Amino acid sequence: MLIDYHIHTKLCGHASGEMEEYVENAIKNGLAEMGFSDHLPLFHIEPGDLSMKMEDFPIYVNKVKEMQEKYKDKITIRFGCEVEYTPEIEKKTKDILSQYNFDYLLGSTHFLGMWIFDHPDHKDEFEKRDIYEIYSDYFNGLEKMISSGMFDIVAHIDLIKKFGYKPSRPLEEIYKKVAKKINENNMAIEINTSGLHKPVKEMYPTPELLKICFEANIPVTLGSDAHRPEDVTRDFDKAIELIKNTGYTKIAQFVNRKRILINI
Repeated sequence: MLIDYHIHTKLCGHASGEMEEYVENAIKNGLAEMGFSDHLPLFHIEPGDLSMKMEDFPIYVNKVKEMQEKYKDKITIRFGCEVEYTPEIEKKTKDILSQYNFDYLLGSTHFLGMWIFDHPDHKDEFEKRDIYEIYSDYFNGLEKMISSGMFDIVAHIDLIKKFGYKPSRPLEEIYKKVAKKINENNMAIEINTSGLHKPVKEMYPTPELLKICFEANIPVTLGSDAHRPEDVTRDFDKAIELIKNTGYTKIAQFVNRKRILINI
């Protein structure tokens, strides 16, 4: 049974296609279950084309409900959201999330301070900083997100590698530290296949980090990070191969914020 829990919509400003098209592609590709998880509106900056606007969030919620009803006899559709974690607005974020009955929440980090490190327009900043320190700062921020207790899944856990910048120093200790924090907070991580189509040409996480997560008994789930209908389930054959080669025999499913492990 395969699932895709990381699917966006055009409401975020940087995706295309109608929600029906994403669902139809999921059905065509044999999914038993999918989940919409578009970007919760950003509060600490103008959302621009980075996330939904606050006035669009109710539209998103209602549209997911509409899709669930329309396709209930063909596929299970879960209600999720990808949430940018920023300590300064943690309370406001919690207040908004508490108003809705999500099936799961993806926690993510795309900022180091005000630097949007995964945005192509700002990647030159990597040339101005020590790469190991960038990674250290990123994973420290990720640990704060994990420790907040707000989320079920860590999204694209090593997103910091997106543009192919990697430190010469080993990252094993940083990886072990973040895996320990994930385990302590009873979260899962996603195998996110979108990295294969970014400059780094790798899934998130890297095999070394995934192995450490496996050894820490951290469950995995699947996400294409689809921003176009045709991206749904993209490269899932490679994801399953990676999961199985690491030692996993099950993936995580979420219903009403509760995790269930199912066979792959």
